[in-house]
Amino acid sequence: MATILAFDVYGTLIDTHGVVAELEQRLAGQVRSDLAPEFSRRWRDKQLEYSFRRSLMGAYVDFSQCTREALEFTDRALQTRFSETDKEHLMEIYARLPAFPEASAALDRLVDAGVRCVAFSNGSRVAVEGLLMQAGIRERFDDVVSVDEIKRFKPDPAVYAHLRYRLESEPGDTWLISSNAFDVIGARHAGLHAAWVRRSPDAPFDPWGIDPDMTVADLGALAERLV
Repeated sequence: MATILAFDVYGTLIDTHGVVAELEQRLAGQVRSDLAPEFSRRWRDKQLEYSFRRSLMGAYVDFSQCTREALEFTDRALQTRFSETDKEHLMEIYARLPAFPEASAALDRLVDAGVRCVAFSNGSRVAVEGLLMQAGIRERFDDVVSVDEIKRFKPDPAVYAHLRYRLESEPGDTWLISSNAFDVIGARHAGLHAAWVRRSPDAPFDPWGIDPDMTVADLGALAERLV
């Protein structure tokens, strides 16, 4: 069994597409009211792209700024013409996204078995603490480790080194749990173990020759494998 499980937050514990219902309401008066799922997907993709680009540029900002700028871009790209009030409201919704349905029970099972769990995110500590609290799962984690502490984004190798430094752990004792293939590859490249939460059965893994140690459909399946 892994000594420490470091859980990615956005997309792994927290459903980033939990904003779709709100988008549907905001788009209800528009001709293209079916755009909500596509808007959510593009918003998330652009959010990650902006974090990657800022890492390469050495131009770090709080992850929430990447989220806000990605929202602005998606609004322009899809010509949804949200008002500033709409955008502020959507950002507020993003700050209280729901956990995936199986997350709470899976975490309980792991913690009850003596597994040490921490949250590990591109988001700031304040943002992540807030997300986990409102989702009702904060108490399952021993700690929250944010990339904001070193001003770099995943999958920079320094981020995973910082995780081990904060946890005082060895690579072989540390597992990343993530639904994001880039994160899994980054962790494996840095010498950590990693489990890929393949939430979509159709999702391919990047063909880089760096594979996850374990692939599971959701967090419940992860707990089944580890406990």
